[in-house]
Amino acid sequence: MKILAIETSCDETAIAILECSGDSKSATFSILGNALISQIDIHKEYGGVFPALAKREHAKNLVPILEAALEEAELLKEDTQIISEGTRAKISEILAREPGLCEVFLDFISESERPDIDAIAVTQGPGLEPALWVGINFAKALATIWNKPLIAVNHMEGHILAALAQQEAPSTKSEEPNKSQAEKLKIENPQFPILALLISGGHTELVLMREWLNYELVGETRDDAVGEAFDKVARMLSLPYPGGPEISKLAEEFRLSGPTPKFSLPRPMIHDNNFDFSFAGLKTAVMNLIKNESASATGFSETKKKAIALEFENAVTDVLWHKTSRALEETGAQTLVIGGGVSANTHIQRTFIEKIKNDHPQVDLRIPSASLSTDNAVMIALAGYYRYLRNEFSTDFKANGNSPLI
Repeated sequence: MKILAIETSCDETAIAILECSGDSKSATFSILGNALISQIDIHKEYGGVFPALAKREHAKNLVPILEAALEEAELLKEDTQIISEGTRAKISEILAREPGLCEVFLDFISESERPDIDAIAVTQGPGLEPALWVGINFAKALATIWNKPLIAVNHMEGHILAALAQQEAPSTKSEEPNKSQAEKLKIENPQFPILALLISGGHTELVLMREWLNYELVGETRDDAVGEAFDKVARMLSLPYPGGPEISKLAEEFRLSGPTPKFSLPRPMIHDNNFDFSFAGLKTAVMNLIKNESASATGFSETKKKAIALEFENAVTDVLWHKTSRALEETGAQTLVIGGGVSANTHIQRTFIEKIKNDHPQVDLRIPSASLSTDNAVMIALAGYYRYLRNEFSTDFKANGNSPLI
């Protein structure tokens, strides 16, 4: 079956079309079409995502990337379609929050055939509610006019399944030599229980899955998410948005050069008898360190900035590892998944790979590819397919910015 997925939870507008087969024990996915527009350059001047702008850009981008994804999947066929006044009125009602999108949507639909897809999946939450609503209403409009079932997807579940998905080697033979092969993913027999460390701009949590799509919250942040902490510290260091990659870049430069000075930052809650996290105090410690160094006789040099970036990244990684390691021991998890945008951090990946090998060799570590670590529609399609297998369809759902995975 073919599933079309839509993701608009934050500042990426994404649509993907996947051909899916198999069951929960062994599922195979071919990425037929995958289109994404990032809004990073728009939000840079604000030092973070500005919800009203994100909403506006999603409404502007959705039809063009739908067209791009359908074309890549070879499912775009131009043909004039007659849309009744009743249907137009219904679509106008669904897209009432985005009047500009409604006009472009109807123009596109009236000039193209209904594509050969079986279901539509869309992110319901968590995320920025104004941004989520654009994607949800767009999905509802498509489901209405194409008469397709609709699946509401939890964004964080998408991150878990994206990490579990492994890329299949392309076939050496092709019936059509001039045609590029679709990227293939497979989720096959992961060992349960599965522990997921979800680390992103809005989330830091440990979630346990003992059986498919049933979750238990093991631990979570009590204040800032780890990605949020990276961005805030980056602003303190006068680094551009998004801050995580910038801090990682400076930290790697200092790590490789190894000069002095070196600093010491706290590891909040690292020895507490729980699996919760806290990064607000670490952020404050960085702010105080910067003030002290700026007031010192030698001033705040570029070398000191790199040293602070390194120590901050080390502190975050130490906390994430120690909490996760203890959770692995207590839960008996056989598979560890790291998902979310911060999972792309080089030092975090390197540390977890080494520590799992040495301390938990029986655990299968799964980290998503770079393209699947940040927000994308492929992961929404993966989660949508697993919900499709359970016949979990709905048209009566709302955006939920704090939608829990549990």
